[in-house]
Amino acid sequence: MSTAPGTALDDPDWWRHAVVYQIYPRSFRDADGDGNGDIRGMRNGLGHLARLGVDAVWVSPWYTSPMIDGGYDVADYCDIDPIFGSLDDATVFLDEAHRLGLRVLVDLVPNHCSNRHPLFQRALAAAPGSPERDLFVFRDGRGVDGGQPPTNWGSLFGGSMWQQVTESDGRPGQWYCHMFAPEQPDWNWDNPQVVAFFDQVLRFWFDRGVDGFRIDVADSMALDQTLPDTKPDPATGFGSWHKDVGAPFWDQPGVETIHRRWRQIADSYADTALGARVFVSEAHLDPIERQASYVAAGRLHTTFNFDHLWCEWTAASQRHMITRTLAAHDAVGAPATWVIGNHDVPRPVTRYGKPETGWPFDADGRVGQPRFAEDHRQFPTDVDLGRRRARAAALLMFALPGVAYLYQGEELGLPEVEDLPAEVLQDPIWDRSGHTEKGRDGCRVPLPWSGTKPPYGFGPGPGEPWLPQPAGWAGLSVAAQTGVTGSHLELYRAALAIRHANPALRDERLAWDEASEQLLSFCRGDRFRCLVNFGPGPAPLPAGTVLLASGDVSDTIPGDTAVWLAT
Repeated sequence: MSTAPGTALDDPDWWRHAVVYQIYPRSFRDADGDGNGDIRGMRNGLGHLARLGVDAVWVSPWYTSPMIDGGYDVADYCDIDPIFGSLDDATVFLDEAHRLGLRVLVDLVPNHCSNRHPLFQRALAAAPGSPERDLFVFRDGRGVDGGQPPTNWGSLFGGSMWQQVTESDGRPGQWYCHMFAPEQPDWNWDNPQVVAFFDQVLRFWFDRGVDGFRIDVADSMALDQTLPDTKPDPATGFGSWHKDVGAPFWDQPGVETIHRRWRQIADSYADTALGARVFVSEAHLDPIERQASYVAAGRLHTTFNFDHLWCEWTAASQRHMITRTLAAHDAVGAPATWVIGNHDVPRPVTRYGKPETGWPFDADGRVGQPRFAEDHRQFPTDVDLGRRRARAAALLMFALPGVAYLYQGEELGLPEVEDLPAEVLQDPIWDRSGHTEKGRDGCRVPLPWSGTKPPYGFGPGPGEPWLPQPAGWAGLSVAAQTGVTGSHLELYRAALAIRHANPALRDERLAWDEASEQLLSFCRGDRFRCLVNFGPGPAPLPAGTVLLASGDVSDTIPGDTAVWLAT
C-alpha cells in the first residue's frame, strides 16, 4: 500500500490531534445520477478533502438498510447498501483514501439494528422464551392480557420505547424494546452471542482496512434487566429517556465491559500495516467528567464533546467549557475533542444566528438548557451574523489542543435548510412527533459542488437530489469558493494548513491570558496566540503578526471575529 508522506498514516498517535471530516454518504456526492450520494461519489470527492487538509474521514452508515433512520437501522453489518454501491466500491474507497494519506473511520451501530435484519426476523418467527428472541429485548406486557408495555419508557423519537408483536398464531404477543424507532429493535447485550456477533463485525471491517469506528450511542447497549420504570415526563406522557445517573438504559456498568473488550480487539492490530485501530464514542453525558471516563486507559480512544457543540456563544461560557473539558480529559490521559456540528443538529451558521445560541456554562459545568433544544426553528435566523460566528468558531476549534471534527458542508458555510416542505421530510422524528418536529433533514441536504442551479454538481445530470437544495446556494459551492480570498472554504484551507505546519498546535498545553467578558485569549506554546472577540464592538489587537483571521482586522478585532497571532 503506497501512502502520501507526512500524513496521519505515518503517525501512530494521529488520533490525538487529527482533524476528522464527517461524510454523510447519501448527501456528499452522487456518481450515478440517481439523486443519492454513493461510494463512487465519495471517492470522487477525496481530492477535495485532501486539499482541505483533513487527516481522516468518518463515514456515516453505509450498510445494507431500509433507510428508515438514515442508515442507522442496519440490516447487514457486513455489506454495503446497493444505494451506495458494493463491498468492492468500499475497498477501492479505502485504498484511495489511504493513498492520499487519509485515515477512515466508519460508523458502528451496536445498540439496535433494523427490524429487517435476518436475526430479528427469526426472532419474530420464534416463540417467546426462545434463543432467537433472547438476542433482543423481548418481554411480556403488563396487565391481565399483557396489553400494556412492560415499562413506561418513552422512545427518543417519540411514543413508547416498546412495540407489541403479533405471534405466529395471530394473537397479540410480546413486546420488544426500541430506544429509537419501532423499526430499530435493541440488541440484548447480556447474551454472549450478541457480544460474539459484534466481535466478528469489528474484525470484518478492520481486516478490510478500516482504521476505526465511531460508536453510535456508545453509552447505551447495557440494560438494567430488572426494567424499572423511569420518572414520568409530563410533556410526553411516558417515562423519561433522559440520561440521569442510574437511568436503566444509559451508562450502565456493563457498557465499560463492552468497551474494554473492543479495545483489546483494536489493539490486537498493532502489528499490521495500518497499526492499532481506534474508537470515538458518541456519548453525551453530564458532567464532562462522567463522559471522560469512557476514554480512561483500556477503554475507548476519544469521545465526542457535546458540551462544546451546544455551548452558547459567549466568552465566559466558552472559557468555562474549554477549561473543564481539558481538565477532565487530562485526568485520564486522553485528548479532548471539539465539534460544532454533525448530522443530528442544526448547522452552526444557523445555530449561531439565533437569539439563543446554546447552553450557558459556569465553572461548575452546564447551568441551563436553551429553549430551542426542542425546536430551534421557533426563533428567526440572522444568517450573516451566524456565518461570522461560525467562521470565528472554526478558528477557535482548530486552535484548541486535541481532535477536531467537522461535518460536511461546514467548510462551505452552509446554513440549515429550515423551510423543507413537509412532503419531502424523511426523518422518523417528523412522523413520531405527530408532525410537530421537522427533525434533522435540514442539515442533511446534499452538498453543492459547482454550477449555478440545483443540483449544483452533486450528481452528473439534472436529476433532483433526495432532498431539495435551496435556490440560493450557487455562491456556496466548492467551485464558487475555491481560490476566492476570504471565502469560507479558503478560510478552512488556510486554518488547517497552519494547524499542520505550526508545531505549537501539536502541543497539548493551553495557557489562558487575561480576558474580559467580551474577549477570549489563550496561547499554545511560546509563539502562537488565539483571540476571539465575542462582543458586538471592536477589541484592541495585541502586538504580533496576524497569521489568519476570520474577518477583517487592522488595529482592532471586530465583534464575532477570531484571529491567530504569531507572537
